[in-house]
Amino acid sequence: MASERPPFRRRAGVLVAVTAALALTGTASTAAAAPAPAEGKPRGHDVSSHQKRVGWSASRSKGARFVYVKATESTNYRNPYFAQQYNGARKAGLVRGAYHFARPDKSSGAKQGAYFVRHGGGWRADGWTLPPALDIEYNPYNKKHKCYGLSKKRMVRWLRSFSNEVKRKTGRRPVIYTTAQWWKLCTGNSRSFSKTNPLWIAWHDTETPVTLPGGWRYWTFWQYQSEGTLPGDQDLFNGSASRLRVFARSR
Repeated sequence: MASERPPFRRRAGVLVAVTAALALTGTASTAAAAPAPAEGKPRGHDVSSHQKRVGWSASRSKGARFVYVKATESTNYRNPYFAQQYNGARKAGLVRGAYHFARPDKSSGAKQGAYFVRHGGGWRADGWTLPPALDIEYNPYNKKHKCYGLSKKRMVRWLRSFSNEVKRKTGRRPVIYTTAQWWKLCTGNSRSFSKTNPLWIAWHDTETPVTLPGGWRYWTFWQYQSEGTLPGDQDLFNGSASRLRVFARSR
């Protein structure tokens, strides 16, 4: 996942992050090394306006059981395809949720959290709505400011502000999507969120995530590939299909 505005290519931040992380561990990343989905774990994907109008029935027939849909970015962008994607996924029988692309250089976490909830980032305990998610990764607009110009302490405060606002408005703490390398570089590998916020780890083309950031002992979602049989990025849920529904409706 990444920003959607030119001239930046889709997923630029994540690919840089994953490449760097794999380089540190000495693990090669190639398309041929893409892992098969873990047996018994529900498959899913995440989409944005890049995928435009998704064929949700086809997606489900190919094995999708959940999806995250980009809703917003900063406080001035809304995915123009959000309604078709979010509502279409539900009609096709997928558990779905919304995510926000963070821009900590633009406004406070609280302001972006409120904007997100107003424009698609809500939650209901119906078993079909995943908790809101925050996409926080390398800055795709300025490679020199990978951490958006914030110190580690300020970044942690920004994340806490966003998380608190989403919790206040929806009753759920947001899932945090990130990479181990970005989290270490930009938060000092903060352990402040590991007991409150589920982890959505981006780690591509290996059989399992090699490193988990910030004190998290397990991942809830794993984005394991940037493309595959499903539209957008390829994901897994760390549990059974029934546990996915429980996770969706539990506070």
